[in-house]
Amino acid sequence: MKRANVLGAALVVASAVATATPAAAQTVGADLALFSAYSWRGLYLTNKPVAQPDLYVTFAAGKASVTAGGWANIDLGKYDNGNNDISESGGTSAFNFAEFDPWLEASVPAGKATVTGGITAYFYPNKGGLTSDFNTWEVYGKVAFAVPLSPKIAAWYDIDKVKGLYVEGSISHSLPLGEKNSLTLGALAGFDAGQDADFDSNGVPQAEFFNFADNGFTHLDLSAGLPLTAGSVSITPAVHFLVNGDDFVKITSPTKTHDVKVWGGVTLSWSKSYGAAAEEEGGETSE
Repeated sequence: MKRANVLGAALVVASAVATATPAAAQTVGADLALFSAYSWRGLYLTNKPVAQPDLYVTFAAGKASVTAGGWANIDLGKYDNGNNDISESGGTSAFNFAEFDPWLEASVPAGKATVTGGITAYFYPNKGGLTSDFNTWEVYGKVAFAVPLSPKIAAWYDIDKVKGLYVEGSISHSLPLGEKNSLTLGALAGFDAGQDADFDSNGVPQAEFFNFADNGFTHLDLSAGLPLTAGSVSITPAVHFLVNGDDFVKITSPTKTHDVKVWGGVTLSWSKSYGAAAEEEGGETSE
């Protein structure tokens, strides 16, 4: 869930935080990620290949910027949701539109930091797997710093079904590979505070809606990505190595759990800026 990359997010191997340079009057963009599994906050929501498109538009608002977008998860196969498969769509069909997350956020520079606040919805148009009964909303905030290791702290609070807090802290660093390319290394740690099942002494969950088994550390995500450019499109293959803390995060199939797991894929990204800032970059002046 862009609960992606929120929202969300995208890759842990995000590039360095943007500094307080003037924003474009308008930027439109599109991403398409193809991954070996759908990992959200360390949880496998689908343990088979998925496609995850994202469309967005960003507007300048003084020194701030406002971005609206929509992200989706598509189960590429008819996964059986049985002994081997975890399927967000319930295995009803191949190329199933399993999740849609519209989102809206605003960002403003503050010294060497960028502060972001936003809201996202999670919609599940399925008859099996995650259904519309699980539709919910989250508000979130992020602070990213334009300093060495690009540290970032982010928090999401579910205001509808789960009513709990999830927090992430992350760092990243790029290592030059030749004159044009670089390897981006990332580390992200997740923590749950109220999105747990709240099991009683008999192991029965007391919460109706939940994401994790327990409060506390959920997972550590170590990642490596190699951003490449092909014309106006950037192509970023990436791999993620997860050290699992929460019992639900350890689930890798309906019958198996592991303390570690690996997933990865490639993301294709395109964006184009319009308006005053775009003209300035091209050496033009606006009327």
